[in-house]
Amino acid sequence: MGRFEPIREAVHVAPQPSGDARAMDIVYIEGLTGQTVIGIDASELHEAQPVRMSLAIGVPSIRACHTDRIEDTVNYAAVREAIHGLLASHGLQLLEALAERVAQLIIVDFGAHWVRVNLAKPAKFDDVDAVGVVIERRRGKEERPGGAVSLAWIGRGYVPE
Repeated sequence: MGRFEPIREAVHVAPQPSGDARAMDIVYIEGLTGQTVIGIDASELHEAQPVRMSLAIGVPSIRACHTDRIEDTVNYAAVREAIHGLLASHGLQLLEALAERVAQLIIVDFGAHWVRVNLAKPAKFDDVDAVGVVIERRRGKEERPGGAVSLAWIGRGYVPE
């Protein structure tokens, strides 16, 4: 036994994450409500109906924790505004497709590395509180640095890597 072995045994060194497995901070919006035209039934395609959405937006180590500057985090007011714009203009029929569009908006325009979208129709049936979908998406290789670049984040509280 070498002279440093007792020290090595007494000190636990936590394993370091490999690759891109970094801890994520989460900015969230819970219970965002809006009106949109969505559905497959003829009765749903002419008038807006209520939808409810919750978002969990994962970003690596939010710098705003240390700088206290909105520019160093995901600006949830800007996310909210973008979601309302999407609800007014999407032209989709399925909640699944709308949830996917929301996830891609958050990843591409707001720099998220991971997002969970919970999207529901709270008034679809009289005997059910809500119907909906929950999806999770991660940033793909094409959205990583060195891939395609979106400048839509400018002024929206983008969190750089």
